[in-house]
Amino acid sequence: MYEGKTVGVVVPCHNEETQIGTVIETMPQYVDRIIIVDDVSSDGTCDVVRRYAEAMPERIRLIRHEVNGGVGKAIVSGYKAAVEERIELTAVMAGDAQMDPADLPALLGPVACDEIDYSKGNRLFTGDAWNIIPRYRYLGNSALSLMTKIASGYWHVADSQTGYTVANLRSLSTIDLDSLYPRYGFPNDVLVHMNVYDFRVRDVPIQPVYNVGERSGIRLWKVVPTLSWLLFRRFWWRMGQKYVIRDTHPLVLFYAFGGLFSLLGLGLGLLEAWQKVVHGLSPAVPTVVLAALLLISGIQFTFFAMWFDMEHNRTLK
Repeated sequence: MYEGKTVGVVVPCHNEETQIGTVIETMPQYVDRIIIVDDVSSDGTCDVVRRYAEAMPERIRLIRHEVNGGVGKAIVSGYKAAVEERIELTAVMAGDAQMDPADLPALLGPVACDEIDYSKGNRLFTGDAWNIIPRYRYLGNSALSLMTKIASGYWHVADSQTGYTVANLRSLSTIDLDSLYPRYGFPNDVLVHMNVYDFRVRDVPIQPVYNVGERSGIRLWKVVPTLSWLLFRRFWWRMGQKYVIRDTHPLVLFYAFGGLFSLLGLGLGLLEAWQKVVHGLSPAVPTVVLAALLLISGIQFTFFAMWFDMEHNRTLK
């Protein structure tokens, strides 16, 4: 237990035979339950976990998927088990030993004290992050973090791709776990769902850990476009759920008009440029002025919508 509350750790695994033992052995003693979810490993991951579970049956629970569903699906299975067992604080730690157990108290503390409902690690706070994290992943993470701020409404959080988190029982019992994105966009999607229900979220500085034997399956050239589309869809879903269905706020109209005016202005500007390049026609001054006005108005509407969203969510930290 931690601060008088039960603690569970969900560990999603896929082919972590060489690393999972380290995760189990370094797990702090105050962790009451280790829920390991095997997402159809083809190596000896399950055999390793079983040996530990036989020695600590009251502490370790192994859940096996019959079909590979992705890391998000594995975490959801662990979350459901934690809710079923009424565990009060549920953390997520990777099965590849990339998450330092020494950082766990900092993540648990504010949730245990009911200051917030969900804490997430932020590897970018440290000045060493640029030197430790591979450059292409650092830059990809930064781009996705910016898009996640807009999509989720948590403008104060960064390092959106970290999976080192702690959630309280109330939040996990409230959000629709089955609707969460099952793969690498899972941490981004969780933030969107948390915001719809006004759960408090906070970044906690953690140490980035690399080169401990982990094997990454992330390919940025695939992940970034996929997650960008996911965040675009989730953004409009959040707008509808939070500011239309559950409440009413004019920022939805500001975002809608901002997007519409910006597209119209950009479209007219490109049309005039195409006419000039292809047909050699001089730009029509009224059309150019209209395109500029639409584009400027669209940007202003969008910025006002962002400001409204920031103000509405400023207490959720």
